[in-house]
Amino acid sequence: MTHDEIRQKFLDFFEKRGHKTIPSASLVTTDEPGQTNKTLFNSAGMQPLVPYLMGEDHPGGRRLASSQKCLRTNDIEEVGDNTHLTFFEMLGNWSLGDYFKEDAIKWSYEFLTSEEGLGLDKNRLYFTVFAGNESVPRDEESADIWKSIGIPESRIYYFDSKDNWWSAGADSPAGPSTEMHYDMTGSLGDLSHDEFVKASDEQSIVEIWNDVFMTYRQEGGEVVGELSQKNVDTGAGFERVTVAVQGKSNVYETTIFVPALSYIKENSADFNEKDARIVADHMRSILFLVSDGVFPSNTDRGYVLRRLMRRMILSARKINFSGSFDDLIEMFENQYIYVYENLSKLKTSEIFEQEKEKFEKAIARGEKEFGKLASKEGFVLTGKELSLLEQTHGLPTDLSISLAEETGVSVSENLMDEYEEEQRSHKEKSRTAAEGKFKGGLAGDSEMEIKYHTATHLLHQALREVLGNHVVQKGSNITTERLRFDFSHTEKMTDEEKKRVEDLVNEKIEDALPVIKTEMTLEQAKAQGALGVFDDKYEEEVSVYQVGEGDDLFSKEICGGPHVENTKELGKFTIKKEEASSAGVRRIKAVLE
Repeated sequence: MTHDEIRQKFLDFFEKRGHKTIPSASLVTTDEPGQTNKTLFNSAGMQPLVPYLMGEDHPGGRRLASSQKCLRTNDIEEVGDNTHLTFFEMLGNWSLGDYFKEDAIKWSYEFLTSEEGLGLDKNRLYFTVFAGNESVPRDEESADIWKSIGIPESRIYYFDSKDNWWSAGADSPAGPSTEMHYDMTGSLGDLSHDEFVKASDEQSIVEIWNDVFMTYRQEGGEVVGELSQKNVDTGAGFERVTVAVQGKSNVYETTIFVPALSYIKENSADFNEKDARIVADHMRSILFLVSDGVFPSNTDRGYVLRRLMRRMILSARKINFSGSFDDLIEMFENQYIYVYENLSKLKTSEIFEQEKEKFEKAIARGEKEFGKLASKEGFVLTGKELSLLEQTHGLPTDLSISLAEETGVSVSENLMDEYEEEQRSHKEKSRTAAEGKFKGGLAGDSEMEIKYHTATHLLHQALREVLGNHVVQKGSNITTERLRFDFSHTEKMTDEEKKRVEDLVNEKIEDALPVIKTEMTLEQAKAQGALGVFDDKYEEEVSVYQVGEGDDLFSKEICGGPHVENTKELGKFTIKKEEASSAGVRRIKAVLE
């Protein structure tokens, strides 16, 4: 049975039992006014249905079914094992105040084991129920229903809220769950509670279905009362179910991934299973994100997409993948016709290639800097250098470590602990006070104010490149919400000029340029062409901040600081207004998003 046939069987099965099939919601969540549980993406099948679980009427009725697109990156480091994916589908059926535990449990079991459903081996199934806590009693009712359909007590296990409780967030509908787990080996038989836990940890047993009985309301993660109706939220991990039906040991051996992984293997000089799986998984996620209108950026959803793209590029480098990324995109496009239709306008391959080119430029700069460090006698790669290479020069940590191994550079014994400490220190510096007094309209020292302060350097240089070198800074004001920048220019900027300036600033942000501080005399700074407000009084020793280096040098300016370490931290730059400030002086107001 192919994965497409499994999905259709599920929807047909529940349609026959009075459920209306609804289309998948977008991966991108809606930003509703007053929404408390804001997430970037839908990460569970029930998430788009929260208002209806809370009591609103759904236009499709009180029985619904769907295959919902989901994305989770909280376990991204686990991708490549037998079960973890970033993008996945959740098969779900819901009762909005209609049927309850008995029908939900019986239908779940019937679909999994009957010929009308998937026909899985009943002797390979195990069942868990909620053990109860101080707020909600032990779920004996679900256990009794399992027993009534022939499940022996030895196959029913009780677990606490860590395993058998579900909610959409701290303030959301919630309830106990009963889960169905499948023996992927076919040889385990009856297990004690501890043996079941061990087999689950080893992924010999995998959860494939979850019935949640949504009857409670949570606030701050605590149960505060019951909902106005009793709901059922049933979810089956589509990819995991496909593993069980097709008799495979993991999701990457199913018809969903085999074509892509075979192609990756054929075109990789240094193939290894985990990195190949990361390439396949992330490409599928990239396809769905772009199809739902997400584009790479340094903030929010765009940052998640960028991270997936760059992790995938790194894994492709590790296995020396020489195949076509376009071919991989097409393999997954062809599985989902509606995705292909969306992408006819969005051109995933073009977006990916642009990101790949930017990332490879950043890597080249980072590798060059690593080479400079490694050439020093007695150099040891410590957490400080690892953080510097990443934050300032854009070189990913695992690539720095690989370069150290390849070149025989010694590595600090506590490398990653030192790196984590440097990361914590960097974040703290972004939040806390900067050293000394500084200029540039920066009244505070919050993370956003520091970002805006750095953005004024990019804006200043972009204005000079678009309008001419007569442009000099005449003043600025920065808050946590926006920057205001005054500059010498006599004419109102055209829409085209504003667009060119905006695009140039964003290009330099996307290029992930390092921001480098150098101490020198005022005369040296002037000789090097550093910009400055020279009617101000400077100390003899000044700080010069340059954005970019070598061929990628973009700006150089005398400034007291503080600044971000890399332009990638800034986000998207947007000009909101351009207006007159005084005679011969114009003013721009802009935001980072």
